[in-house]
Amino acid sequence: MEELRQYVPWVYFAAAVTFILGLKGLSGPTTAQLGNRVAATGMLLAVIATFLESQVASAWLLIVPAIAVGTVIGVIGARRVPMTAMPQMVAIFNGAGGGAAALVATLEYLNAGATGAVPAGEVISSVLGLMIGAVSFSGSAIAFGKLQGIINARAFRYAGQQIVTGGLFLGMILGGLALLGDATGIVDVRNELVLAIVAALALVFGVALVMPIGGADMPVVISLLNAYTGLAVAMAGFSIGNQMLIIAGTLVGASGTLLTRLMSKAMNRSLGNVLFGAFGAAGTAAAGAKADDGRTFREIGAEDAAILLGYAQNVIIVPGYGLAVAQAQHGVRELADLLEERGVEVKYAIHPVAGRMPGHMNVLLAEANVPYEKLYDMDQINDEFPRADVALVIGANDVTNPAARKDTSSPIYGMPILNVDQAKNIIVIKRSMKPGFAGIDNELYLDPKTGMLFGDAKEAVGRVVTELKKAA
Repeated sequence: MEELRQYVPWVYFAAAVTFILGLKGLSGPTTAQLGNRVAATGMLLAVIATFLESQVASAWLLIVPAIAVGTVIGVIGARRVPMTAMPQMVAIFNGAGGGAAALVATLEYLNAGATGAVPAGEVISSVLGLMIGAVSFSGSAIAFGKLQGIINARAFRYAGQQIVTGGLFLGMILGGLALLGDATGIVDVRNELVLAIVAALALVFGVALVMPIGGADMPVVISLLNAYTGLAVAMAGFSIGNQMLIIAGTLVGASGTLLTRLMSKAMNRSLGNVLFGAFGAAGTAAAGAKADDGRTFREIGAEDAAILLGYAQNVIIVPGYGLAVAQAQHGVRELADLLEERGVEVKYAIHPVAGRMPGHMNVLLAEANVPYEKLYDMDQINDEFPRADVALVIGANDVTNPAARKDTSSPIYGMPILNVDQAKNIIVIKRSMKPGFAGIDNELYLDPKTGMLFGDAKEAVGRVVTELKKAA
């Protein structure tokens, strides 16, 4: 065993390389599966190597059953959780990782203090690991609740909100400084009490941070919490002196931070506005399309939609969360195949924040075997809408709202959107005229070119497919 331990750092190095290669693979849909497998292989190597560490080898009787339980839960969850609930699952993963990192950092601080004075560097890493991990844990729990519908998805505002949040943050910092400023560095009852207060403040801060954020911003929140978890894991790695945790946590923290910035940019909003702007709070629904301006929506049937699509030359399909909820991706693929058999060119327009998490639409369409080359992001497809005979919007709402360009009073004003309103004809499949997560009406639905086909996305697409087959 001692002879093998000398190779542990090299295995960690190899695993770190696979993590980087895996992240690189995840940057494109055609290489995502391979990237995921490469990174997973590296993680397996890292776990095996960790068993050779002296402090782990003596505790394998506890660790192996825990791994077995976690594996069973993970496999069952991965197979049973539908794609529509994947954002909630990601939130749970974030929370579990952050909570685990907080516990590791706390126990390492207490164990080190039981044998003597705790060095300042270890105090810093342990306290940061505890604070960031606890914030990630409680914040992810709230994000899960909002996404699952257990907690109202609207932004939650109250008087003095930012003062309370700032006070909690200040309390955490002061508690951490008190532990760091202890002249003895020895953990006693007073230090343990301060540590418990810091942990409690961090948990409450996580709740206070995420509760005011509306459901429309949950993709950004999930990404940010992912970054928090990575940082917490890195701090836990510093606490216990494990290079693998430091590398893995840093990679997760860096990638999560970059993704958060990209998501914020896609909505033309700063991260501060996402966190503290209370976007989607009650009261914003009055902005956007007005019901009393003389305009009204135009309802069409499946036969009308089939005629428009069947005689088109260019069709752009715009998927949204409504497609995911109805599990309509397979029906959409069948519809696209029928149109292509008629010589119609079909493309898919993917907005960066469509759905509940980054890449949500891409994954759903890939599940239905939609070719990757037919998926276009916003910058690639927006100039093509004026040439499209039909834009077929399926369950997308805020990302197609022209108010983002025209209405300065709208809360989504300035957010880049898909230029659906520039298509020659527009078909919107939606359950009702209810607004989306932003809580505002969509002016697109009142456009004279727009035909509203009401119903569950899967059922409505199925009706259109049936009509197309009749006309074949």
